[in-house]
Amino acid sequence: MFHTFLVQPIYNAFIYLIGIMPGGDVGFAIIALTLIIRIIFYPAFASSIRTQMGMQAIQGELDDINTKYKDNPEERTRRTMALFTEHKVRPLSGFLALLVQVPVFIALYYAFFREGLPKIDASQLYSFVQVPHVVSVSFLGFVDLLAKHNIVLAAVVFGLQFFVAYVSLLRVKGSASKVLSPEKAAAQRLQQQMMLYFLPALIGIISYSLPAAVGIYFCAGNVVSLGQEWVIRRQLNAAQKV
Repeated sequence: MFHTFLVQPIYNAFIYLIGIMPGGDVGFAIIALTLIIRIIFYPAFASSIRTQMGMQAIQGELDDINTKYKDNPEERTRRTMALFTEHKVRPLSGFLALLVQVPVFIALYYAFFREGLPKIDASQLYSFVQVPHVVSVSFLGFVDLLAKHNIVLAAVVFGLQFFVAYVSLLRVKGSASKVLSPEKAAAQRLQQQMMLYFLPALIGIISYSLPAAVGIYFCAGNVVSLGQEWVIRRQLNAAQKV
């Protein structure tokens, strides 16, 4: 079922995109496929970003509720849900965005490498998808997408992921509603350091360890994420002015 309803459609879309790209460039097909997937699932990603912004904006009120009703779990839950409803915060939207990304990434990895690019498994193609005449795994003519240990690409992935994390942390600083206790401030700094340095480093190492196609996928995803954040911020700012 996973193969039929997720892997095979993505594989067909990927092969189709290769066929219409100049020179059958697989790198451009990866970028186009990433963009298409992000557009399809834009509502989930947009809801996740809005929820993150909303959670950070009401963090002070959440802390007050947790402190005031720490011995009354039912009342704490009721007031927390009422606060979420008032500010239109949907905590599960972040989980949904993650849930979307994980199987898609697995399907992309399967389609890129298990099917044996640059060879094409014609038995997996739909009747209306043709085998491309040319399949180039050399992105822009010099990046071997099937080769591992591309240090330059890994560095670019790290830089983009760092920038995505930095932009996300700007939301935290911009929405701080009260002074935190020393313990909470220390925990927050540690969390921010992990997000700002550890996560980009981890993704950079993964990109270095796997074929370069994965790094191109991460780069494309991060660029789209930054674009989505810009669009959503403009929408929220416009809504606040109305």
